[in-house]
Amino acid sequence: MHASSRPAVSGAMIFYSDFDDYTAWRDAMQACLPDLRVVHANDAHDPADIHYALIWKAPSGFFNRMKNLRLIVNLGAGVDSIVGREDLPAEVPITRITDPNMARMMAGYVLFAALRYARDIPYFEAAQRRGEWAYRHPRSPEAVRVAVLGLGELGAYAARELSRQGLNVLGWSRSPRNIEGIECHAGMASLDTVLSCADILVVMLPLTPQTRGLLNRERLQRLPRGAALINVARGALVDQAALTDLLRSGHLGGATLDVFEREPLPPGDPLWAMENVLITPHLASVAIPASAAGQIADNVLRVSQGLPPVNRVDAARGY
Repeated sequence: MHASSRPAVSGAMIFYSDFDDYTAWRDAMQACLPDLRVVHANDAHDPADIHYALIWKAPSGFFNRMKNLRLIVNLGAGVDSIVGREDLPAEVPITRITDPNMARMMAGYVLFAALRYARDIPYFEAAQRRGEWAYRHPRSPEAVRVAVLGLGELGAYAARELSRQGLNVLGWSRSPRNIEGIECHAGMASLDTVLSCADILVVMLPLTPQTRGLLNRERLQRLPRGAALINVARGALVDQAALTDLLRSGHLGGATLDVFEREPLPPGDPLWAMENVLITPHLASVAIPASAAGQIADNVLRVSQGLPPVNRVDAARGY
């Protein structure tokens, strides 16, 4: 729906994020809803005027005085930082962004990281540092087994992109999924089997009480010796101390890590100095204002008209 054809909305939208560009989001939202007032949480405002919240990791107590709040939009796909908070107003819906550009961005990161291992690029990077012409014959793509844990919107997209490259892709989720070209497994009983088959493990699960600490030392040891791990989900899914030990011992051949138990990763953490680890600062996929504002505006309008929003989060499930 174009901005000119959208009806007027009442109330203001409050923005909070230490990572996202307020000006870009304000301008994108007002391009869709010209009469919507968007205020930064640090600017002077009356909490009673706030009907909509566009937030990422807002501090405790953030929502306490917003008695007219009607919609909370989480700036990202993961909602673990918002569900279960004590300051959430009862019955106010929480929605997440499902921007195709976010899924594409995530899949691109996963594809890069997986192909880097499938083509043994870390081996050649090490050879370059030594000044050595070290030939290693490329493996056939179908001989490389990639397991994707988590087959939601982002995980399924990434699994399909990996499969398109000819890699042998397995998928695992807590509930059954069916994705063409992907060998899908479901349920805790099959997790160890999937792990034992993975030359490359891609972690894309939501963080819930059920998945927190899922990849503990015992499960990480199920991976074949020399396997690589890619985590683009949440650091708390993985026992970071065990991961570090297994990378140091060589049981795990490498890791590409975009997320950590503590963020930013502390300066003295041993992962920083490991040559078999690639670290990025939680940017595998981010919401793009220009492409995501339209769906947020549509939800603002739906709520203002008494309709339920789309992409609502089930707080009990955590996604």
